[in-house]
Formats: sequence, C-alpha cells, structure tokens
Amino acid sequence: MLVDSHAHLDSPELSDALGEILDDAGRAGVTHILTIGCVTEELDAMARVLRLSEKYDHIFVALGVHPHDASGYCADIGHEIARAMNHPKVIGWGEIGLDHYYQNSDVESQTLCFRSQLELALQAGKPVIIHSRAAAEPTCSILEEYAQDGLEGVMHCFTYDQGIADRCLNFGFYLSFGGIVTFPKAEELQSIARQTPPDRYLVETDSPYLAPVPFRGRTNQPAYVLKVAEKLAELRGIDVETVGRESSQNFERLFGL
Repeated sequence: MLVDSHAHLDSPELSDALGEILDDAGRAGVTHILTIGCVTEELDAMARVLRLSEKYDHIFVALGVHPHDASGYCADIGHEIARAMNHPKVIGWGEIGLDHYYQNSDVESQTLCFRSQLELALQAGKPVIIHSRAAAEPTCSILEEYAQDGLEGVMHCFTYDQGIADRCLNFGFYLSFGGIVTFPKAEELQSIARQTPPDRYLVETDSPYLAPVPFRGRTNQPAYVLKVAEKLAELRGIDVETVGRESSQNFERLFGL
C-alpha cells in the first residue's frame, strides 16, 4: 500500500499514456495518487485534473497557484479555487509557496499570492502543499503565522537542512520525500529522512520530474514512488511495507480521508 502524495498527471509527458502509467502504478502497489492542478488565469489545469479525479476513483486533487505563476494571480482566481474546494475529490490547496531561485514571478507578487491562498485555505479548512526553493526563512516565517490559526500542510519535495526540518515539524507540518532522497550525494537529506518521526512523513514522485535512482534522468511516474519508499525503508531500518503503511496513514490523516 503506497500513496504518491504529489504528481502532475495532467502534464504532457504523462497524459498521452496515462492509462498505462496508472496500470504500472497499480502493479507497484500504489493505491492513491494526489495530482496537483497548477492553476493559471485560464483555469484549464483545474478542469483537467478535476476530470481525471472524476474518471479514476483512486485519484485525488489539490489546486493552487504555483509561485512561478504568482504575477498573474488575482482575487478572482483565488475565489474560483475556493469554490472548487467543495468538489468531493479536492482535498488540498497547492502547490503554493515561494521560489526565490527561479523568480519567474517577482518576490512581492509571490508573497502576496502565497498569503492570499493561505488565508483562503484556512477558510476552506484544507491543508496546503508547499513549494519552497531558496526561500526557507520567509516560507517558514509566513507558515508559522498561519499555523497558529490551525493551518496544516506538507512541505513538498523537502530538500532543506535539519534545522528547517525541525522548524517545520515544530509548527505541525509534514515532510514529503521524493526522488532526490535516493541520490547518492543527498546525505543530509537522507539523514533527515532517517530521523523524521514515523507519523510525520509522506512519499511522493513529483511526476514527471525528479525520477529516483535507478530511473534518474527519465520521465518520472507514480510507480517509481516504490523506489522512494524502498530508500526510506533502508534508511530507517524497517521494511517497505511499514513505510507504505506509515506514509499512507499520514496522508489519510493530513487530508482527512
């Protein structure tokens, strides 16, 4: 039993062969997939992922404006996402956050977009999926504010250091580990994955990106979450079935399933 807690099933790299990809995931033991709808002004991604969730029982949805698209965010888009939160298959708000590495949107726009969506997620009673790159301090500072009001969520594709991991855990968030944890040089991240409490971690692929070893460099897909789980099992000194059970239970608890 495994949950891929973060995938982009509507991406062109996956959508053309989605039936086969989902069959492969099933054979790998993946029982549920959370697909992310990165919403833009056209709202087309929202429609795509909702159709997927309605077609496949085991696919759930999160919706949000990615920091790359923050400069195009406006209140109307936020309200459209908020309305979609009433859909029975929409279980989270994301991925949202700050990306000061690429800065496809300026920092001010990212911050305004991030805060607006955190407020709306709180109102909707939905956990958030956080993207943060080269922005650990401002991301944590903002999340600490909203966590005091009861906001819950997960740090998607966690790659920061132990201090930031501890900080995120302290304000109640989960850490999600993806393909990077399998990379040979990711020793600090592997140490964090080893020490994260058993009730506070998820596993993911971020398909079609960041495929784990031994598929590194290829198009990632949900079936490969098994390789992430196997690496965590190795690091934590437990069997992969335990990783599957713990991470799936954590997913269900966070997203209210």
